[in-house]
Amino acid sequence: MSAHGAPIPMTSRKCTGLSGVVEVPGDKSISHRSLIFGAMAVGKTEISGLLEGQDVLDTAKAMEAFGASVTNHGDGNWTVHGVGVGGFSEPDGVIDCGNSGTGVRLIMGAMATHDMTATFTGDASLNKRPMARVTDPIALFGAEAYGRKGGRLPMTIVGAKHPVPVRYTVPMPSAQVKSAVMLAGLNAPGETVIIEKEATRDHTERMLVGFGAEVNVETTAEGRVITLQGYPELKPQTISVPRDPSSAAFPVCAALITEGSDILVPNIGLNPTRAGLYTTLREMGADLVFENERLEGGEPVADLRAKFSPNMKGIEVPPDRAASMIDEYPILSVVASFAEGDTIMRGVKELRVKESDRIDAMAKGLRTNGMDIDEGEDWWIVHGKGMGNVPGGGLAETFLDHRIAMSFLILGMGSEKPVRIDDGGPIVTSFPNFEPLMTALGAKLTRDNY
Repeated sequence: MSAHGAPIPMTSRKCTGLSGVVEVPGDKSISHRSLIFGAMAVGKTEISGLLEGQDVLDTAKAMEAFGASVTNHGDGNWTVHGVGVGGFSEPDGVIDCGNSGTGVRLIMGAMATHDMTATFTGDASLNKRPMARVTDPIALFGAEAYGRKGGRLPMTIVGAKHPVPVRYTVPMPSAQVKSAVMLAGLNAPGETVIIEKEATRDHTERMLVGFGAEVNVETTAEGRVITLQGYPELKPQTISVPRDPSSAAFPVCAALITEGSDILVPNIGLNPTRAGLYTTLREMGADLVFENERLEGGEPVADLRAKFSPNMKGIEVPPDRAASMIDEYPILSVVASFAEGDTIMRGVKELRVKESDRIDAMAKGLRTNGMDIDEGEDWWIVHGKGMGNVPGGGLAETFLDHRIAMSFLILGMGSEKPVRIDDGGPIVTSFPNFEPLMTALGAKLTRDNY
């Protein structure tokens, strides 16, 4: 699949009895950070289980452009010879981050406190996404940003010659923004302080400590306060990337809505700042069991077993859970279609500025497939029809968004009539083996006009 080539229309048909062991890709968030932190360490970082989706490959290329030596040894095994904090060199060309909001925002943060200039661009989807949420805080360090109207890519960042420490309250729950500020703070003097009103995924904090940075986290009346000491010497690490809980969500949810299914997803990351979907599914009545729970590299992991769950009920998802499952609301809305009653999702305005407006994209596609959806600026409701009652039969537009594409293909596995999507190409950005993996479990996916 290609994220940038000709569209790949696809059809998904009803199936039963999905079974097998599901080897989902490595965690995308941890993969990006492994490459970036490895590039900012002194010496050789060894990585296994790296997600080799296009988003992460674009970050690897970017780290090479900034002077690190990055080597792909095959089968998810990579090494990064880093240049140390403050050691980035000015790239010769434009940094193309493809479809990756995580990649571009973290890299902008990492270079913002270097005395250099770098220009960033991406694909049509990324170039529509707002970057002011990162350029505003890095300006406090002394960096300058010059982009298109509305703070959009392509954008040139002029790094701070004499960076100053920053105290910044993140205005929205965003791990990308928090992480960008932390990365900028690495090459600034003194203490950089970031305040989160709502906790977001904490991979950056956990991993920076693992690399030898001094990071202190405390909960106060202001919120979650993160204090980072500038100019650490990051030490190279050996990293085993856990399986991505956001990618695992798709085969897991497929098993829940297809009769007779029983699948096992080994070594899935269950960081509490990421696992909100699985808590929610259990509350709805999903048959999910965590086996062999353990810690690997400071991150909690387990083997997850998922079985057909015909009696799920709609629930109201607590708004304070949104940050821990923001990428999983599209696939949750699919499961909610097969549950009895209403599933209410509030506090999710962040979905409006992802790879697409995900509330709008899912609402349109679900309506096209016979579902009733209500929506507002930061909320939406799926009126579930119960197992066996989802009509299907529609064509869903994916808006170049990999999670929208995969969500509607899962919908078709349980709906009465097949579900078509206009383009499966973007799936490669996060889940390059989605199609063969799902087919091996028993899914009925076809590429149209091929």
